Amino acid sequence: MSLLARPAIASLAARAMQRLTALADRRIASSLLGRYPEYPGNTRELTVPTAAGPARAVVYLPDTGTGTVSGSTPPVHVNFHGGGYVLPPIQLDDPLCRFLAAEAGVAVVNVDYAVAPQHPFPAPPRQAYEIVRWVAGHGAEHGWDGDRLTVGGQSAGGGLAAAVARQALEAKDGEAPSIALQVLHYPPLDLATDARDKRAAIAKPMLRPWMADVFDSAYVPDPRRRTDPLVSPAHPSDTADLTGIAPAFVVTAEYDLLRAEGVRYADRLREAGALLDHYDVPGADHGYDQKDAETARDVYALIAAHVRRATTPGPGNTPRENQS
Repeated sequence: MSLLARPAIASLAARAMQRLTALADRRIASSLLGRYPEYPGNTRELTVPTAAGPARAVVYLPDTGTGTVSGSTPPVHVNFHGGGYVLPPIQLDDPLCRFLAAEAGVAVVNVDYAVAPQHPFPAPPRQAYEIVRWVAGHGAEHGWDGDRLTVGGQSAGGGLAAAVARQALEAKDGEAPSIALQVLHYPPLDLATDARDKRAAIAKPMLRPWMADVFDSAYVPDPRRRTDPLVSPAHPSDTADLTGIAPAFVVTAEYDLLRAEGVRYADRLREAGALLDHYDVPGADHGYDQKDAETARDVYALIAAHVRRATTPGPGNTPRENQS
């Protein structure tokens, strides 16, 4: 075991990373705010009450008339940012949120969720589920249709979106939100397998084993809990029947260290009849969309098309076998 994989050291390293990346994230965000100027964005903030504490969220509203029916209340998409379950860069998803609001005609709720080590597992996925339930139930007072709801996220946010869909599938209280689509964008779906046993298509992928040591140990300090289905649904130990889970659009990146687990989970969703599509971004690594605006635009357009289709009533919006 490396020193960084020890929970106490991982926690210290994660806190240091949070401090060190705060300034860098602000610089990156300032450049991203200027991306896709044709989608200026109409935003406001709100706070969602949860057991883990109040969660701030930025809501991106579509232009009047961009819903599926002109002038109607728009559907809603809940977005969870990436950052290894440790870093809180909510502002880095601003281009995606503006794009989806405009092109999919949805209200996008971009969530500043609780992160580790301050809030280790299971707090983030439990809070994420609470947030989605709240969004589903409070649309009338906030200007969206909570009955037409999708969820998604990038990297760790994709892992949380998958965990939200799983909790909705397994809910016993009769109050599970109805999720029309889960968008899993280069997600980590197997924290139980050591990063050193994962293989990327290039020699030096963006994600490195030392990062996994910090992120995974800060997020799930007890290695025995990393096979939990809310953490590692792509690990072979999770054999539950996923029939009935929310339909999914899975996006992987060709050079990503996490690609194989994304492909495995897409295959698993296909077997359950829940895979709408799987797109592997050619020549791309983890987090490609922060640097490659044009490739990001193409993938965001695919995501927007799936979100719009999933939230538009009518025939032909059911899961289909994809051509991965």
